[in-house]
Amino acid sequence: MFFAILNFTLSGAIFIVGIMTLKKVSSPNEVVFASLPLFFSLHQFTQGFVWLGMYHLIGTRALHMAENIFVFYAQGLLQFLVPLAIWLLQPAGMRKHLIAFLVYLGAFLTAYSLWKLSIVPTHVSIVDGVLAYENPATDHFWLAVGYIITTCGALILSSSIAIQLFGWLNLLGLTVVYLVKPYGFTSLWCLYAAGVSILLYFYFVERRIRFLQDIREKEHGLNETLSKELARLEHYYPDLAKTIKERIPR
Repeated sequence: MFFAILNFTLSGAIFIVGIMTLKKVSSPNEVVFASLPLFFSLHQFTQGFVWLGMYHLIGTRALHMAENIFVFYAQGLLQFLVPLAIWLLQPAGMRKHLIAFLVYLGAFLTAYSLWKLSIVPTHVSIVDGVLAYENPATDHFWLAVGYIITTCGALILSSSIAIQLFGWLNLLGLTVVYLVKPYGFTSLWCLYAAGVSILLYFYFVERRIRFLQDIREKEHGLNETLSKELARLEHYYPDLAKTIKERIPR
């Protein structure tokens, strides 16, 4: 029961951070990346129900639904969602082209994984106190390599140091989980990634500050330019400027 409580508690905490992160969005192309903490929150909420099912506190049908939602997101959607989010943020250049390739690769892997997960049932069990999700249709080495390349590779390719750090932290989590408890790879890494996603809030706070500072500087520059133009016009056309001022209601 401890792990169910842990998942629900972590889900609630990340949900609050996810909402706060979305409020710091400054442009539409940031929405997908800023939504990741919220997605991870809902993901962990789903795994809480998987734990309840393993404790026989909910019905079999509810358990199957929860485990399918969990693996569809963890093993399917993430490998497309992450590179897409980074591609939308990345400025034009070689890095953006490389990330675009990962978007296409992720789309293919997502379509393949979702297809296999939909036709072959996923079996979940508790091994050494960890949820183990097993599906022979997606248990392939090439799929695992593609998953790492698309999810962590896209983050590391970003021109943002903060996003690169997020990518290296996720790669570290993937490696440690695989070496220590490979059977709990899906559940433990997603739990780790959910916790690390909280760091994205500070990344978007930094972007928001920079965005607002840019607006202030541009506005100041614009006002200064207009003031100089107005002064020049008033100098060359004093009678017209005087007439306009007299017409302006005070």
